[in-house]
Amino acid sequence: VRRVARCINLIPMPAIISLLRGINVGGHNLVRMEDLRTLYTSLKLKNPQTLLQSGNVVFESRETDLPKLSQRIETAIGKAYSFRPAVILRTAAELRQAIDANPFAGRPDLDPSKLLVSFLAAAPAAGCTENARSLACAPDEWHAAGRELYIYFVSGLARPALSMPKLERLLGTQGTGRNWNTVNKLMTIAEKLDE
Repeated sequence: VRRVARCINLIPMPAIISLLRGINVGGHNLVRMEDLRTLYTSLKLKNPQTLLQSGNVVFESRETDLPKLSQRIETAIGKAYSFRPAVILRTAAELRQAIDANPFAGRPDLDPSKLLVSFLAAAPAAGCTENARSLACAPDEWHAAGRELYIYFVSGLARPALSMPKLERLLGTQGTGRNWNTVNKLMTIAEKLDE
């Protein structure tokens, strides 16, 4: 039994990226990153590392049921605070796929600070993506790919032409956005953990 337990401990735990929606925005739903790391550790999630103040936590876990794990994290935050943010999880492999699928990657004049990836809780239902195409958003552009939206805000994130609440309503699912630089930094953290 001890030998089996030792072998299990030698199996590397994959990195999981956790993205919280709507924390530390405009002075609302405040959570210190140190406290968030402590909370994740209390859930037996290993080596939690945070990036920025917007609720990005990369950790290790052998948990394979990510929807169930997401609910566990949401419940724990809800008990510790007076709000319950949506928690969207991606494995390191899924995040790598999202980076590789970037439809704007070939643009020579691309400003990464204006490119947002919105990680959706679920892929939009059939037909919803086409319905959402009717939403006026020029000069901004967006593309959907599975559970990710790639949005290029031509005038920057501070002056968007695209309304994210309207877009999410039409798609029938909510998400949480991270700019391209943050997405790549999260990938670097996850890759280091996976080493």
